[in-house]
Amino acid sequence: MSARPATACAPWVRTRLRTAPGAACAFALLVLVTAFLAAAFPRSVDAYETKGLRHDLGTATPVHSVLELKGPQPGLELRPAAREAAVREDTMAAAHAQVLKRLPAPLRADTAESAYGVRTSTPIAAGEPWFPRPFGLDPTLTYATQSGLSSHATLRTGSWPATHGTVSMTTGEVEAAVTEETAKALRIKTGATIAVPTRGEDTLTVRITGIVAPKNPAGSYWSSEPLLRTPSLVAKPTKDTPRYYWIAALLLPPDAAPALLATAGQPELYWRIAPDVSGLTALDVPQLRTSVASLEGGPGLLAMRDVAGATVSMATDLDEILTGYDGMRSAIQPVVTVAAVGIGAVAVVVLLMTGGLLASRRHAELALLRARGGSLRGIGGRLLAETAVTAVPAGALGLLLAVLTVGEARLWPAAVGAGAVVVLVCAALPLRTALQHRTPQTHVGRDDLATARPSRRRTVAELTLLVLAVGAVFALRRRGTDAEGGTDLLVSAAPVLVGLIAAVVLVRIYPLPLRLALRSVSRLRGAVGFLSLARAGRTSAAGTLPLLALLVALTTAAFGGSVLAGVADARDDAAVLATGADARVTGEADSVPLSAGLVRAVEKAEGVRGSARVQVEFGVALPAAGDGTQDAKGTTLIGVDPATYAALARSTGLGPFPADRLRAKGAGAAPDGDRVVPALVSPSVAERLGDRPLGLRALAGNFKVRAAATVTRTPAVDGSSFIVVDAAAFTHRQTTALLLTGSGLDAKELRAAARHSGEKISVQLRSEERATYVDTPMQSGAERIYLAAIVAGAGYALLAVLLSLLRTAPERTTLLARLRTMGLTSRQGGRLLGFEALPQALLAAVGGLLVGWATIALLAPGVDLVRLALSSGPGSGRLATAPLRTDPWSLALPALGVVVLTGAVAGVQAWWAGRRGSITELRAGDSR
Repeated sequence: MSARPATACAPWVRTRLRTAPGAACAFALLVLVTAFLAAAFPRSVDAYETKGLRHDLGTATPVHSVLELKGPQPGLELRPAAREAAVREDTMAAAHAQVLKRLPAPLRADTAESAYGVRTSTPIAAGEPWFPRPFGLDPTLTYATQSGLSSHATLRTGSWPATHGTVSMTTGEVEAAVTEETAKALRIKTGATIAVPTRGEDTLTVRITGIVAPKNPAGSYWSSEPLLRTPSLVAKPTKDTPRYYWIAALLLPPDAAPALLATAGQPELYWRIAPDVSGLTALDVPQLRTSVASLEGGPGLLAMRDVAGATVSMATDLDEILTGYDGMRSAIQPVVTVAAVGIGAVAVVVLLMTGGLLASRRHAELALLRARGGSLRGIGGRLLAETAVTAVPAGALGLLLAVLTVGEARLWPAAVGAGAVVVLVCAALPLRTALQHRTPQTHVGRDDLATARPSRRRTVAELTLLVLAVGAVFALRRRGTDAEGGTDLLVSAAPVLVGLIAAVVLVRIYPLPLRLALRSVSRLRGAVGFLSLARAGRTSAAGTLPLLALLVALTTAAFGGSVLAGVADARDDAAVLATGADARVTGEADSVPLSAGLVRAVEKAEGVRGSARVQVEFGVALPAAGDGTQDAKGTTLIGVDPATYAALARSTGLGPFPADRLRAKGAGAAPDGDRVVPALVSPSVAERLGDRPLGLRALAGNFKVRAAATVTRTPAVDGSSFIVVDAAAFTHRQTTALLLTGSGLDAKELRAAARHSGEKISVQLRSEERATYVDTPMQSGAERIYLAAIVAGAGYALLAVLLSLLRTAPERTTLLARLRTMGLTSRQGGRLLGFEALPQALLAAVGGLLVGWATIALLAPGVDLVRLALSSGPGSGRLATAPLRTDPWSLALPALGVVVLTGAVAGVQAWWAGRRGSITELRAGDSR
């Protein structure tokens, strides 16, 4: 008798995916987003660090970024022919090619902006009578045979300089060109000749044949030695009044270099190498620093001497640029790591919650399989395959999106991040199933949060977390986020640990107010309130995990928002320090008085709400100290109207003071030398003045001052030594500065009034000063990461609420169906679900507010945002520190969103359950 054919079984994975396609798609979307964030973070850090390096090197002035290899002229012991051959074009060009070839990696040259040649290191005075002499001093000229002139300039007048025949040390005439700026300043025209003295009795005649205009004046070719492009007035060293003379440069053809060897200008050979930063990355910084050090005094310099001469030396400021870059990166990296650790912790908790939701939904199914003899390995393997089919493609797609979105970064850190997400997701459900179903279960008792008793293991774990959190916060407060040994993950995880401990504490105390409220509600009429609180008390003890996710997410979002708020506040403070008001109108050097017509025109300008007229006098001598020492610089004397100036100081927060303490009483009644005027002084001046009145002799008048109050800053000046007095005490009064307040100030109108006055007036607006603090790529990258941390934290917090409510959704739906058969209305059903979810939503929202505020208050002393806020801009040195400040919006909005979303989900669920009907729902069976 033949055996019956075996019945084909449907594949497990395909069956499960077809059974719940919506859940599989939602799960895949969660994995995709989380994998994208995990992969995008390291790539974003690499990208903004690389862009920051290229920005710092690319925006540095060529004077600092160019590598200059130079050496003295060929030795005098050599024959003239050998000396001439050493500086000719072909010899210099061959050496230039070898110099570029021997640059140590990762240094690469920008060949288009690099140049070489011979120049006179000592400027030579020119005695031609047609040169301008502002103070009667002859101009001095530098002669250079820089290569590639025709490629970097446009000929405006005349012809390009050239050599006619072979130039030697005895050549009597050569040609040269000058730039338009040089020709205009020194009145040089084509055809003019300049006699250059030589070491012998003869002179070298330099004939100007062309006037050129630089194609790229800001490039390294012209700006590594700005004198080639732009002449300059230089002060002659003297003890008397400074006297200025012109200094400029003339450009000779490269083959004319031998003629310069005969001059008295100490000729030198040079090769200027402009670095090519387009291929550098942040990972190249250590090797780049080593290469620069090698060129300045190591094997790299020896290699250069093999091709350029044994006496050449290398000079560059690249190492200083790299030091500033490292300082910025070391200041930003720990702060960014705080955001990464926070969001990473929230993402892990949410993924674990997702695994818990899937396990709880299939608890009966898996228990049945286990009771019928299914092994843990077999069940776990099927769950792993089922999860991997969805998670692996989603993780790979997230990695691909991160690679496409963020370029110029390493691949392996992103792959590790996305892979870690996939591994965690795939392992969460099988491991949780293995722990729950180690033995076959017929019935599981209630695990109510209000009645649960923590085990000893849980108590030990909570105490361990408490010790870690306290240690991390203490370390962060003590040394700050900028640790010398690099980024400390324990310190970076301090906000997360504080949130975890707060969640554990809130879960411990949560049953107490719930029991009290339940006793009070039980005495009231109506069943909705009592049933709601009773249901809230029957929440599973596993509800701790959603609370952990919410608190950590809200804390991280609050920390990120506070970082951004601190950066903005620091830039606002620096702008206020720079201007002292909303707008500042001053004469030249704050010393030239403003005309009365200009003052009236400015005060009537649109948007001006108030003005403070200020008289500033610098360099006022202070009396000698007790030991007889004098202050050579003196102090700054400021005359103000006490009422308007006190109002300005209060509005800007720069040294506020009561106006009455500064008002001079009886001014002018006593002789000049006997008047005693109350003064607002800086700490350094207060130390010099002491308690007794001391006399001052100034252009504004002679009087005595007594320190009435001490402030560290004042709106009128940005300095640490000043004396502010009532201008009514001055015998010679004038206005040298106007400090304006108001909204919507019209900069064009203010500057038009300044131009119409015919004076040299400076108009400075606080809004324009604030705009100068532009973000470098590293700053903007760090700010984008913190903005993403806020958005991701809020998103994960809301997702945690949804997962928490979805876990018990079938049970609540069945409860509503049963109660509706007993007469419960739809409105009462909505109130029941809303009141049931409200206790934990309020616990999370209020707890998140308190924990976020407490975390920022605890960590603020250890976090300084000054490098993140003010690494660039003219006011970067005005603030000594930029503390972390609490941002109320970052605290309130995510917490409010948790409450609103919880109520919305409860209302939607009640509405949906009402549409389905009680009979339909009860037919589905009791899902407990």
